[in-house]
Amino acid sequence: MSHKAGFVNIIGSPNVGKSTLMNQILGEKLSIITSKKQTTRHRIMGIVNEENYQMVFSDTPGIIDPAYKLHESMMQYVDEAIKDADIILFVTDIYEKIESLKDRIDRMNQLSAPVILLINKIDQSDQQALEKLVDSWKDNIPKAQILPISALHGLSIDFILPKILEWLPDHPPYFEKDQLTNRNMRFFMAEIIREKILLLYQKEVPYSCEVVVEEYKEDTDIIRIRANIMASRKSQKSILIGHQGNKVKQLGIDSRKDMEEFVGKKVHLELFVKVDEGWRDKSGKLKKYGY
Repeated sequence: MSHKAGFVNIIGSPNVGKSTLMNQILGEKLSIITSKKQTTRHRIMGIVNEENYQMVFSDTPGIIDPAYKLHESMMQYVDEAIKDADIILFVTDIYEKIESLKDRIDRMNQLSAPVILLINKIDQSDQQALEKLVDSWKDNIPKAQILPISALHGLSIDFILPKILEWLPDHPPYFEKDQLTNRNMRFFMAEIIREKILLLYQKEVPYSCEVVVEEYKEDTDIIRIRANIMASRKSQKSILIGHQGNKVKQLGIDSRKDMEEFVGKKVHLELFVKVDEGWRDKSGKLKKYGY
């Protein structure tokens, strides 16, 4: 029996629902989700395995104009994902203006890889407006297979995998068949903390933070985690800690709850707030933090 395998890479603007989509397809929460831009910073792979195929999905950062070296690294992940894709899932939503995406549309039309264009958030639209939007996208990317969906509510998600399977090339598995992702537990623990930072803090603070898991120790009945929150300015350290430590304490409570759900056992979490001045614009620091 032949085996199919390939890279199915998800690209699009911030907040159009890329991470929600991948989590829905996998049935697991691998990518963190908030309503804030730049929630996804890395390329995160999630793997769907069946006896005769392996689909390697990639969630990627939302496409932005870089303001820091960090953003440049994030956009490199997007470029890599476009170049090595066997199939592209190009995610937009009912609110995005087609005319603002000309460069992206041109690039999609030049690709040799098949493109599935997913119009997300259809639960917030009416049929007439949606039909008009679908027609506009057909005019702009004629090669694309267009599918209106609601990633949040799981509407039409079941139609995506059969279409991918049609186009998936014959190839042996790229990863072990029992593997779900290319990332380790330290990465996901750090991402859970970063998600809670995005939810708890306002303005520039969440975007200026990096989370480093210094220790991940698994015992029989508990996992012990020690993590540093790196702020890019001294003034942000006191904001992160809060009055009498109330903010960082809440951060720890919220993070630990999700960690325990993710790993399926008790977690002891220690958080420390430190300053790494201007890390977002320093190549050496970005490399150290895995960018």
